[in-house]
Amino acid sequence: MSGPVCVLVGPPGAGKSTVGQALADALGVAFRDTDVDVAATVGKPIPEIFVDEGEAFFRQREREAVVAALAGFGGVLALGGGAVLDASVREALTGRPVVYLTVGLGDAVARVGLGASRPLLAVNPRATLRHLMEQRRPLYEQVAAHTVDTDGRDVAAVVDDVRRALAAARR
Repeated sequence: MSGPVCVLVGPPGAGKSTVGQALADALGVAFRDTDVDVAATVGKPIPEIFVDEGEAFFRQREREAVVAALAGFGGVLALGGGAVLDASVREALTGRPVVYLTVGLGDAVARVGLGASRPLLAVNPRATLRHLMEQRRPLYEQVAAHTVDTDGRDVAAVVDDVRRALAAARR
């Protein structure tokens, strides 16, 4: 099966974009973030998409971006935190080298902040983030071939663990 050498999933603040870019650099491949793809396709930042078009519109564009990237991209792919909510996305991830990056609530809050750049966190951000993490955890676990904890760890250590997990899976 062709496609990404690694797909990163996890909640906001897990480090998908940061770890993804560092992993891609270490592997000598390209990095792609489906949130960036959606924003480019729609022509506006994700918070504006949520306000102007609604979450359902965003999720449809997200699903399209994930399916396209899985079919034609060979580097490290980071999915938006909510991409796994879609059953067709979960199905498309079957058999792929998916790594679930876990993070505790304290580190997630410290990393994402509590600002307006995260539309789903606009009201009571700490409680909402906790709820999202709990709600989505079983879905991340369902699609993941590997799990790597990012809590309290630097990017290089997380990248090393992801690389070890990917190498072990190839053996």
